[in-house]
Amino acid sequence: MNHSTEVSNPEASTKLIIVMGVAGSGKSTVAKNLADHYQYCYLDADDFHTEENRKRMAEGLPLTDEMRVPWVNSLKTYLQQADKENKHCVLAFSGLRRIHRNTLRSAGLKTMFIFLNGQKDTIQQRVNLRKNHFMSPGLVNSQFNALEDPSKEKDVHTMDVSVSLAQVIENVIRKVDSIFFD
Repeated sequence: MNHSTEVSNPEASTKLIIVMGVAGSGKSTVAKNLADHYQYCYLDADDFHTEENRKRMAEGLPLTDEMRVPWVNSLKTYLQQADKENKHCVLAFSGLRRIHRNTLRSAGLKTMFIFLNGQKDTIQQRVNLRKNHFMSPGLVNSQFNALEDPSKEKDVHTMDVSVSLAQVIENVIRKVDSIFFD
């Protein structure tokens, strides 16, 4: 199998796994498990938001595309530095817009996306149960509305999140192994 069609920047040596999806899809949990499994650096894109963006989301207001630009650019800058240090990373990142996914692809790392895909009612239920998260549960609809379907992009691998978390993690590890380590 030609894995160069399943990653961006196949010639790069530094690996980047981006776990993406709407809020409540399990990005952070899956990404942390992958980072531990592969002993890669774990990054949560939420940590790169400005205080203003966090406050806005906590108030139940979605971010505009203009508000997301500096956030995505700061992620790209961090990833470019990680590439210089040959530091492999797993990033939990919503990746709702194709332009933002392309910005991270342009950082130059050998990149694959894991798209955690689920039904809106399942995701809403998960978000409603979360404790101590800055994002308002009322933003689930705006997340789905903002999501530009990534499933046709060559380096995006869709995973169904309706199965158990353990099964999702097992499925993702199997996919990553088949692309990065076969």
